This record gives sequence, C-alpha cells and structure tokens, in this order.
Amino acid sequence: MSRHITSAISQIFGKFANKEFSKPLQDFINSSYVNIMGLDMSEFNDPKTYSSLNALFTRKLRKERTFSLDSSDFISPCDSLITECGKLDSRYALQIKGMIYNADELLGDAFSKEEKEIVYGGEFINFYLSPKDYHRYHVPTNLKVLRAVHIPGKFYPVNIPSLKKRANLFVENERVVLFCETTEGKKFYMILVSALNVGVMQVSFDERIKTNSDKLVTQAYDYENMYLNKGDDFGCFEMGSTIVILAQKDMLELNIKVTDKVKYAQTIARTR
Repeated sequence: MSRHITSAISQIFGKFANKEFSKPLQDFINSSYVNIMGLDMSEFNDPKTYSSLNALFTRKLRKERTFSLDSSDFISPCDSLITECGKLDSRYALQIKGMIYNADELLGDAFSKEEKEIVYGGEFINFYLSPKDYHRYHVPTNLKVLRAVHIPGKFYPVNIPSLKKRANLFVENERVVLFCETTEGKKFYMILVSALNVGVMQVSFDERIKTNSDKLVTQAYDYENMYLNKGDDFGCFEMGSTIVILAQKDMLELNIKVTDKVKYAQTIARTR
C-alpha cells in the first residue's frame, strides 16, 4: 500500500496548523478562523490564548460538562451532526441516505467473523464533526477496551457533499477501530474516521497508535485491563471528522434522529 495524495495534503496542512507564528500573526489567524467558521467559544478560553491553529482546533473545555450518572444512559462522545443512524440491515449501514457501506469492511481484517456478526441487526450512529465543532472525543459509557486497530487509508473529505457522491468513503479512509465491552457485557465498536486535513487522530490511552504516519499496514493492539469511564477525554481529531458507533444487537435504544445536532455529554440512547 502506498501513501495517497490526500495524506500528503493533510500532512502539509498539519505543519501549518502546528506552526507557532509571532503573537500578532497567530492572534490574527486564530481570530480569523473563529470568525469565518463561526466557532462558539463560550465554553473555551479566548482564541488569543492558543499558541497555534492546532491548539485552537484541539481546545479543551474550560469547565467540564455534566452528564447522567445512570449506567443505562449512553451519552454522545462528541459535538456533532447526526448524518445517519438506525439499524444495520444484516451487515449494511447507511453512510448517508442512498449510500450504504459494509460494516465488515469498515471494521477491517483484524476481527473474526464472529466478532463482526455481533452488530448485525444492531444500531449504528454516524457523528460528523465539522471544522467549527469541539474536536475532542469522550467515552460514551463505562467500558473496557478489548482491542484497538489502526487501519491506514486515504483522507477524503467526510462532509455532506462528499458523503453523497463517494461510495464507501468511511471504508476507504484511515481509521482507528475500538472494540469495547460495557460493564453489562454488551459489545460495540467506536470507529474514528479520518478526513482531509486531519493529519492525526489522537488516542491518549495508547501512544503506539500513530495515524497518518509511515505505518502503511494495519496494526492491532489487544488489552486485558483497559478500563475507561463515561465522560473520559481519550483524544481528539486535529480538525473535523467522523465517529461511527456500531452496537451489538439489542444493546441501544436510540432517542436521536438524522440531522440532529448533539453535544458531548448529552444522553442519546438507553442501553438495554
């Protein structure tokens, strides 16, 4: 597998975003980005306090949001638009209306047939993070990470126009697949999907996972005692992208719908 041109573009943009310019110029860049993109900075520090554009992209909340402590409440892992959600038809889910993708292909080759089949007939949710959204992602329920798989790929845009015109977009793009188990023993996948100008998807609990790097083959990492708590911040996209959740059959009862705007910490489903 060779690197795709979209990887080179993303790396170039990443160098610009990580560069710390002189204070006046950096303030201008940050303020311009906030104004042009329409960022709501009410929960964050002043744009002028961030030393680079990437620091602004990956900003942390000034004050932690509150969320339901009920173990049955499944919260949104991010601020995003719900581009699709519903029930998998066998192994197929919707990328967006009229565009299906194969969940087996999305998960890749590091999972057995039996591990993939647990989501057949289960619920799926696609979360699209636009460039103006809060870019960090959080744990939606108390869980144990069983395996993390880094699948190198392309970096096509994942905005609405791109979803409508390019089939199998999620399957083609680079991604990190987290295989998780809830405290009740239910299993689900949380897939971080990269995009153009997303040079890095940070996964804070394992520094071995390096995205948009020189590793061009799939890497799998298994864990025995990797426990994460609901609400934990476990990384971020370095610009907007997509998270896909594929849940075991009869695990989730969704209370969201397509085109809903959701916020991290918002209850979006009940676990059964």
